[in-house]
Amino acid sequence: MEDKTNIGLTAAEMSGLWTQYMGDTIVVCVNSYFLEKVEDEEIRPIIKWTLDTAKENVSIMQELFQKENFPIPIGFTEQDVNTKAPRLFTDTFFLKYLSQMAVSAMTASCAGLTVVTRPDVVTFHKRILNKGVELRDRTRDLMLKQGIYVKPPYIPIPDKVDFIENQHYLTGFLGKKRSINSQEITHLYFNTLINAIGKEIVTGFGQTAQNEDVKQYFLRGKELAQKYVDTFSNFLTKEDLPAPSSGSAVLDTTASIFSDKLMMFHVTTMVATGIGYYGMALAASPRRDLGLKYISIIPEVALYVEDGANIMIKHGWMEEPPQAVDHDKLIQN
Repeated sequence: MEDKTNIGLTAAEMSGLWTQYMGDTIVVCVNSYFLEKVEDEEIRPIIKWTLDTAKENVSIMQELFQKENFPIPIGFTEQDVNTKAPRLFTDTFFLKYLSQMAVSAMTASCAGLTVVTRPDVVTFHKRILNKGVELRDRTRDLMLKQGIYVKPPYIPIPDKVDFIENQHYLTGFLGKKRSINSQEITHLYFNTLINAIGKEIVTGFGQTAQNEDVKQYFLRGKELAQKYVDTFSNFLTKEDLPAPSSGSAVLDTTASIFSDKLMMFHVTTMVATGIGYYGMALAASPRRDLGLKYISIIPEVALYVEDGANIMIKHGWMEEPPQAVDHDKLIQN
């Protein structure tokens, strides 16, 4: 029987912990700044709870890394944030941002739980999942209370069970299209929402970035996010369904708040996660015009992520995740 008291970390477990560590050190930096700037006393406790949770996660992972003689990632520190800098975002943005980060945490933890095996790592990913659910609940409840939560569209309840009878259900280019179904509506709504929030993030980051290539990268991201908001919204409005919208949440400061290194990592990670959302939407959208749209977007977004990685490599900002042994290189040397 396998000795469960002395089990090494698998590649999947290393990957999950390394990625979570990088993400939680960003959460600490971002929410330290948010906590310094927030004025709404209903939002403040949620920011404080998120900050404390991230610090606890970092501490747990540091202990685990030390136990395994695993080099603790550098991640992001107080050197990557200036909490005394002027205010960049509104309180409403803080709340919406945290709500979206809760979704990302739940997505990552669920993915992690499908591939990890060591009991302590399984327990840790369950913690991340539970905390993500709690953060989503806290932010949703407060947004509903404050009247700023944008619900998905309503559609009529079917009056009977029906079956698809012909391939017209799949068409989407020529002739009359069928109405979009509830799954397609859900993904269009969600992808509109995340791009609207993403646009606010890259707009604020672009205003406060220090390097010109980083500024231009975020400007390009702003244009892409607006393009996708318009694309997904149009599919909904053509069906006489409401699309999520957001007002401007970015103020006019241009002072340096977060390091360019932190902002680049945050945005490229966020956009890479979005590729997964588009993949899920593609799988759940049988109408051909929708499927083709997601197919066209995915490589465009992947190229944007790659260009971001190149910028980080150029500036020496990209920390390397754990890798397999290159035996061929060892033999040659």
